[in-house]
Amino acid sequence: MAQNEQAGKLALWDTLAGADALPAWDSIPNFGVYMDQVVTLLEQYLNYLPEGNERIVTSSAINNYVRLKIMPAPVKRKYYRVHLAYLLMILPMKQSISIADIPRILPADADEAAVRVAYEEYAAQFRKTALFFSDQVSQVLQSLEAGPDRSGLSRLALESVLISSFARILAEQLIPLQERDAGK
Repeated sequence: MAQNEQAGKLALWDTLAGADALPAWDSIPNFGVYMDQVVTLLEQYLNYLPEGNERIVTSSAINNYVRLKIMPAPVKRKYYRVHLAYLLMILPMKQSISIADIPRILPADADEAAVRVAYEEYAAQFRKTALFFSDQVSQVLQSLEAGPDRSGLSRLALESVLISSFARILAEQLIPLQERDAGK
């Protein structure tokens, strides 16, 4: 892959996963949308997630989250802000933890006020983490602009793999501890 193409892909990812990638609570539609609209909205909001061979979100996956009680059921086949907020948290989380662990972090029976608090905390952490990675990507972009040295790209790839690995292990340790603290 040419150096310009590498830099372009990194810059695009940095833009997509930027600190403002997630909508503010009040910007999430709350007028009731149907499943096809939910899928379209989520694909727009979460366009930084890798698609690979599978779509980021499908209607069958959303139906499974409802069936497994990971999120509340739609109201007369319509999804509101609460549903979209759950999905905006669930879909990125399932990249790192098992789907069975998600309800241990996000209880599906929470009222709207609790979901708002959870979403706003999630979005704030998302922004902090996105800024950290944006800084890392910017450093690599600068090294790519300086010349053909690919060590920055290799370092970032390795660092990302290690961060992901340690984060998953830590999450698997913290989820049961958090439940114990909450008295579950």
